Amino acid sequence: MAGDIALSFDRLPEQSSYDDLKLTIGSFGHVCDSSYLTIDLYPNDTEDLGGALARLLEQWGAQVRGLSGAGGTVYLPYDFSDQCTAWLRVSSPDGHAAEVHAGWSSIPGWWVNPFNYLPEDRQVPDFKPLPEARITCLLRDLAARIDANRAALALTGN
Repeated sequence: MAGDIALSFDRLPEQSSYDDLKLTIGSFGHVCDSSYLTIDLYPNDTEDLGGALARLLEQWGAQVRGLSGAGGTVYLPYDFSDQCTAWLRVSSPDGHAAEVHAGWSSIPGWWVNPFNYLPEDRQVPDFKPLPEARITCLLRDLAARIDANRAALALTGN
């Protein structure tokens, strides 16, 4: 069941664009900013932050569903900073089970379009996983969890 997956990306009650998002994976939590999602660096088809976050997670879901059957590894961005980015690395050896790690890369946030990063087929060669930020699950459950999280974020509006 999707609710059993210990992964969420949520808005915090603060109204600023700093320290207003939180990724939780297992017992690990990371607070980050929505500032890159609210500035005019990238064309976006939505005016509100909830819609922007939903668009980001829509891409996450597409990547995770793309692993079904064949397996492989994809990277899902969640924190965009001037000097680095944070990612979820989803690896599936068999197209059924998945291991998800959160970690960092020196890829600067402005190199990644959060609203349309899929066409870039982004690889993250310097990904540094955080040992305490890891879960294992089924790909189908992970995709369902991402879809539910996306729908909840879309409802948050501005």
